[in-house]
Amino acid sequence: MSDDAILLDRDGGTARVTLNRPDRKNALDPAGWRLLRDTLEDLATDDEVRAVVLTGAGGAFCSGSDLGGSSGEHPLTKMRRLDRVAVTVHEFPKPLIAQVDGVAVGAGASLALASDFVVASTGARFGQLFARRGLSVDFGGSWLLPRLVGLHQAKRLLMLAEMIGAEEAHALGLVTWVKPADELADFVTDLAGRLAALPPVALAQSKALLHQGATQTLREALDNEARAQAVNLATEDAPIAYRAFRDKVTDPAYTGRWAVR
Repeated sequence: MSDDAILLDRDGGTARVTLNRPDRKNALDPAGWRLLRDTLEDLATDDEVRAVVLTGAGGAFCSGSDLGGSSGEHPLTKMRRLDRVAVTVHEFPKPLIAQVDGVAVGAGASLALASDFVVASTGARFGQLFARRGLSVDFGGSWLLPRLVGLHQAKRLLMLAEMIGAEEAHALGLVTWVKPADELADFVTDLAGRLAALPPVALAQSKALLHQGATQTLREALDNEARAQAVNLATEDAPIAYRAFRDKVTDPAYTGRWAVR
């Protein structure tokens, strides 16, 4: 598979990653998943990029893994490679926005839901279709879905393998916003720009705290919050934010740089 399976565009502090296999509804084969992981890992350490949009080409988001062909590998080897991609997405330190039009199914649905924000067109459809293929859920769906919709709804989505529309997905808490298709890209571009303008270290700290807090006691969460604030106060952004508040500056320019040398 050529590198064109994953497209990367940059615009100031934002980057757009496009799954580009429209003939397969952007299903990714092992090479495509590796390329997606490598792309996200590079963006995670690129200080010029503050927010990332993940989308698909040709009117679909992602139909999961491309099951065509056989490499002769042991199934566990394949799954562990896919698991590395899932961990990269879940632990991505910057705001990640899934822009979903068309289908997001299987691992493709979990890929969207692992993002920080899911913005769907009114024509988007989501499905955990593993059971229809004689498979069980993967890409972290067994961990993520109960946290998003509760245990009973997660069982419904997985065991009945139903396709649901954007409005129902929004009502269940799977989607952050639903927009008409002709407004989707502009809304996401504006959202990414707003996130990119915020203090990057503080956003990364809050994102990590929310992910960790789901499995922690209150005391553990408070300890982690205290350490995160110490990190924030060691950047240039906290003083910039204070001065902006004091001087009534509405759009301060955050640097993300350390104040301690």
